[in-house]
Amino acid sequence: MISVCIATYNGSNFITRQLDSVLAQLGENDQVVVVDDCSKDRTVQMIQETYGDRVEVYVNEQNLGVMKSFEKAISKATGDILFLCDQDDIWLENKVETVLSVFAQTDATLVAHDAYVTDGEGNILSTSWNKYNNNQEQGILGNIIKNGFTGCCMAFKKELVSNIVPFPEKIEMHDQWIALVCMMENKKIVYVKEPLMKYVRHGGNVTGTRKRPLGEKLKGRVGTVQEILRYKMASKR
Repeated sequence: MISVCIATYNGSNFITRQLDSVLAQLGENDQVVVVDDCSKDRTVQMIQETYGDRVEVYVNEQNLGVMKSFEKAISKATGDILFLCDQDDIWLENKVETVLSVFAQTDATLVAHDAYVTDGEGNILSTSWNKYNNNQEQGILGNIIKNGFTGCCMAFKKELVSNIVPFPEKIEMHDQWIALVCMMENKKIVYVKEPLMKYVRHGGNVTGTRKRPLGEKLKGRVGTVQEILRYKMASKR
């Protein structure tokens, strides 16, 4: 059984397109968890009207932000493999099958894959998100300096959940933290070079578009290092 974890916010223009691409690849017993972060549009109503009980929907009482929304979705996941999913992308029809085959054929705890980059009209901007965003296969230090992981291009085993949540307050992003914990626990990460989804850049994305000031970047990196040290200290107790 797998669980797909989605955080939504004002995603009515995209969410049914994405969920259609996800559900087409799932079995009856697989789980889809949506945590909505106080959308002001019809995102929640559209999901409920279109998919009914097939999709579990939880609505935050107040705006928590993308990290806490994903944390909540992950905490409610019951599957053996968890897929992270953004509201506005499109999964290619072989994504689930390909990722599950990697888990079956290796001892991977986390699988990361590439994606096509498209604009809001579906035009391909790049055949590789990893090249487009300069994502590198690197260790802990490299991923502190430049996060090489993108949540919607990741899946991981349930066994990792107790190590990653709740997300520490000072980390920069949940996908980076999940990968860093995997490395600190000496778990295997397998990288799939093949694009398995369309990563849509339409200008309104919650993540992946804003250029941050240098001071904010430095503060984030310092915070991440502090949380890594705190994690390692806790692991020694």
